[in-house]
Amino acid sequence: MGGSQILPQPPPQSPGSGPRSETIHRANLAAIVGEIHGRGELSQTELVARTGFRRGLVKQLIGELTELGVVSERSSTASGSPGRQTSLVEARRLGAVVLGIEIAVDSVAVAVVGLGGSVLGTVRLDRPRGRTSVDHTISDLFEMVERLLERTGTREALVGIGVGVDGIVRRSDGRVHLAPNLGWRDVPLGEMLAEALGATVPLVVANGADLAAVAELRRGAAALADNVVCLSGEVGVGGGVIVDGRLLLGVDGYAGEIGHMPVNPDGAACGCGSFGCLETEIGENALLVRAGHSPRGGRSAVDRLLVEASVGVPTALSALETTGRWLGVGLATLINVFNPEVIVLGGLFGRLYPFLAASMEAELDRRALRPSRNRVRVVPSGLGGDATVIGASELAFEPFVADPIRWRQSRPGSPDAAP
Repeated sequence: MGGSQILPQPPPQSPGSGPRSETIHRANLAAIVGEIHGRGELSQTELVARTGFRRGLVKQLIGELTELGVVSERSSTASGSPGRQTSLVEARRLGAVVLGIEIAVDSVAVAVVGLGGSVLGTVRLDRPRGRTSVDHTISDLFEMVERLLERTGTREALVGIGVGVDGIVRRSDGRVHLAPNLGWRDVPLGEMLAEALGATVPLVVANGADLAAVAELRRGAAALADNVVCLSGEVGVGGGVIVDGRLLLGVDGYAGEIGHMPVNPDGAACGCGSFGCLETEIGENALLVRAGHSPRGGRSAVDRLLVEASVGVPTALSALETTGRWLGVGLATLINVFNPEVIVLGGLFGRLYPFLAASMEAELDRRALRPSRNRVRVVPSGLGGDATVIGASELAFEPFVADPIRWRQSRPGSPDAAP
């Protein structure tokens, strides 16, 4: 299958009795929920074909998930068969929701997302550079989460929280080892956020660019690909690498730090402690300085730069052309190493794409190995500025999709919740 697959499907199983039977039963439920979450509304016939389960077993599993309040069924006339009714299964709107959280340098964002990927509400807060401390960040997120859950009426349906942060994150416990553009080092973010939010559901923290890559793979510009590089950023530059449909994590989850790939031996100092990193050549600060703007101008300065470029201001066009060339240098290395089908440019680079494309493509023609260069497509993000929060929601749903009974019954207020 293509990269849109959410979870590997178990082989068809039949229920029996005992602990092994319960494990099989939960795996069967997970297979149904995974298909509906990843592909949306499906007929029972499609679920039979996709899972390999017997029709009677699929009907039984759908009935159980309906009782749990996770899915719902409706009748529809089958295409090409006038008067013939078919049963369609879809995620129930408030059956299960998660919080997707993004912590970037210039902003923080929160989204409430339902099973199946439906975004039920979002809020983003632009922040001055001086408001990036851990305490300020957690305080802002607490207020945003409370308001959004209240506004959407989804508090009782919450089954998970996913967090994407612009930094090097250890997934096992959500510790941010280093987030140079936020000024963070060795921050136990997962533990601190769980306590501040009073989380009674799984809370998982990961690198924001990794999550953007997952979002583009499952619901964005790379939905039909299995080998993908996603490059995104604003002040910092991050990336995610998908190999054979799976996110490349490395030993501790630190893989994909594309922004800290050395490209210029004579380059400027980077916030990570090294020199000449790709981030120092293509990040927001470098772009603004080339165009004669303050490096601390943030999004508003980039907006002004784009206006200048659109009316042909030479310094703006030159800054974008140079940035495009350095982007091509970095991408050529990634193409030669990973041989991807698609490279997705998100965040700042998605916005700048029309002005960067020509010089970037020319540099790729000069530097990338010809067979790999001919195979790859470089495209702007299909999700825009929401890629990381959508990816965070996908991460948050993984425990629920893997065992919907466990997390559905553990929700506060659930009639099946343990006392």
